[in-house]
Amino acid sequence: MTVRGRIAFVGLGNMGGAMIGHLVAAGYDVRGFDLSPAACEAARGVGVEVAGSLAEALEGADTLLTMLPAGLHVLSVFEEAAPRLQAGALHLDCSTIDLASARRLHELAAERGLLSVDAPVSGGTGGAKGATLTFMAGGSSDALARAQPMLERMGKRVVACGAGGAGQAAKICNNMILGISMIGVCEAFVLGERLGLTHQALFDVASTSSGQCWSLSTYCPVPGPVPTSPANDTYRPGFASALMAKDLTLSQEAARDAGAATPLGHAAHEIYERLVAAGEGGRDFSAVIEFLRRQSDNGEMGR
Repeated sequence: MTVRGRIAFVGLGNMGGAMIGHLVAAGYDVRGFDLSPAACEAARGVGVEVAGSLAEALEGADTLLTMLPAGLHVLSVFEEAAPRLQAGALHLDCSTIDLASARRLHELAAERGLLSVDAPVSGGTGGAKGATLTFMAGGSSDALARAQPMLERMGKRVVACGAGGAGQAAKICNNMILGISMIGVCEAFVLGERLGLTHQALFDVASTSSGQCWSLSTYCPVPGPVPTSPANDTYRPGFASALMAKDLTLSQEAARDAGAATPLGHAAHEIYERLVAAGEGGRDFSAVIEFLRRQSDNGEMGR
C-alpha cells in the first residue's frame, strides 16, 4: 500500500499498544513512544519500532496519533509536538478526554495550520486487539478524510459525529448510558438472587424481552450466561471501574457546563467513585454487582 509519510503514535498502553499493531501490520510507517518502559517493551515484542523520545518519534511524521489518559496529557504532548510538525500535518487523538480540552486542541491545531480529529473509541481492549473498535470522530471533512484510512485499520466502524469535539461529546454520552445500564442490570440480578431466581433464568427472560441491553447480553455481570464476560474471570478488565468513574466524571462536567439534567448519570458517577475509593478501581466495571450485594447485606437500600 502507498503510505503518505510517517505516523508518530504516542501512548502504548493496553489500548494503544494493541491499536498500533494493526497499523504496523497494514504496512504503515509507524514509530511509537511511551513514558512507560514496560509499555515500550511490550510494543517492541510485537514488532513496533519504538522511539527513545517524543522528538525521535516525530522525525519525518505527518501524523501525530495520541492515545493517552487525560486531556492534560494530550495537551502537553501536542504543545511539544506541534513545532515539529509541518503545516497540513494531522493530529488524530483517540483518547477519551474532557470536552474543553478536545475543543482547545482543535483550536491550537487550527492556529498552527494543522488538521485535527478527535476520535475516541468504544470496544475496550478486546476491540483494540481484534480491530473491531468503533471510532466516534469529530473534525473537518478534510481532516476526517485523512484520518479515515488509519481508523479503518484499527476498527470496524467510524462514525462522523460533527465538528471538532463532537467525537468526545458522543463518547461521553455513550459511556454515561453504559455506566447507568450496567448498574441497572446488576441491581436486577441482585434483586433476582434475593427473590430466588437463578442467574440463567433471569438472563433468558431479560435478554429476550424489554430488559435487553448490551450490558446484559454481551457483558453479563454474573458468571455463566455469557462465557466471554469478565464475570467468568474474577472481573479482570475489560474496562476497569476506574475508567468508568473517569468517563462519568467527564459526563457530569459536561452536563454542568451544558445545563443538562442527568440525575441517573450523577447517581452512577457516585456509585463508581465509591467503588474506586474502596480499592476496586482496577477490576472490571461490571464488578459493581459485588458492591451492590454488599450494600444489600448491610441494609443500605437506595444509597
